[in-house]
Amino acid sequence: MKHLGRSAALVGLLMSLWLVWRENPGAVLGALRAAGAGLVLAALAHVLPMIANACDWRSLIRGASRPSLGRMLHLVWVRESVNCMLPVARIGGEVVSFRMLRRWGVRPSAAVGSIIVDMQLTVISQLMFTMVGIGFLFAHAHSDTLRLASQLAWGVVVLTPLFVLFALVQHASPFERISRVLDRMTSGKLAALVGQSARIDQTIKLIWRRRGVVLRYLFFWQPLQCLLTSLEIWLALVFLGVRITLVEAVVIESLIQAISSAAFFVPGGLGVQEGGFILIGGALGLEPSLCLALAGARRIRDLLMFVPGLIAWQFAESSKRAPEGASEQVERMPTVPTVPSVPSVPLAERQVAGEASRR
Repeated sequence: MKHLGRSAALVGLLMSLWLVWRENPGAVLGALRAAGAGLVLAALAHVLPMIANACDWRSLIRGASRPSLGRMLHLVWVRESVNCMLPVARIGGEVVSFRMLRRWGVRPSAAVGSIIVDMQLTVISQLMFTMVGIGFLFAHAHSDTLRLASQLAWGVVVLTPLFVLFALVQHASPFERISRVLDRMTSGKLAALVGQSARIDQTIKLIWRRRGVVLRYLFFWQPLQCLLTSLEIWLALVFLGVRITLVEAVVIESLIQAISSAAFFVPGGLGVQEGGFILIGGALGLEPSLCLALAGARRIRDLLMFVPGLIAWQFAESSKRAPEGASEQVERMPTVPTVPSVPSVPLAERQVAGEASRR
């Protein structure tokens, strides 16, 4: 999988460079240079949807061990950084998130359950917003736009059953079933794993039964997150000299997210994201060079936000290993043998014994 991700990243990078070369690199670089520091502001605006994501994810965790909002924001930052910048097929961030939640004292079943339900609800909300974007394209259709909208609609029709199956399969206790099969194959050596898997399935079901939390996630936090992410698109285009409505920015963001999710095996959506900006921006009347400049603004965001996120993750890992190493050294220190103490004899008794020996 690692070699596949690296190969996909290389092909995507070459495709990105080819698209820029084909669409007049001077115009793309000129637009980026004219926007200047405004693109930095648009990139830093990504903190806002990260806060929304931290709030909705935190609502899925119950109990006294639930991390604070600041920790959840740090968790979201690291997860996005790992998934976007590394060839991990968009699941490495979830693995890192589990390790961090466990380090903060969250029970394994609660940590895994919150991560899986967060992924499920995100997939459902992405599907909803993709349909909104496609509907907007159909409502403002000309020949090219109609063709693109039809292709995206067919893609949604094909993928919808898979998304629904992914969301519903958790109610069939899949972790427990898989663990029981493995336990039988290993002659009962994985009995503890069966019990832990059953607790994970139970936690997932309990989260889904909290309907108020699930509804707020789907119809408040996720729409807010999509709106705030679309604000990045709107700000970047404003600094690039283009005026569009926030609704059009939402359409661009929702469809770009759908395309990037479909190409999950390509790190950062290299090449795929640039091509998506050209297709969707062109359907809304934007010039190809401007669409590539907008894609470049998104890459600036990735560098400014996610490279520091990877560094923060490495610092967290090293700070965790340092105390463990120190404790291991203390445990491995050789013990100094103690010399047995000579019982003390009172002074008067020693004097009497000395006189008796002289006699």
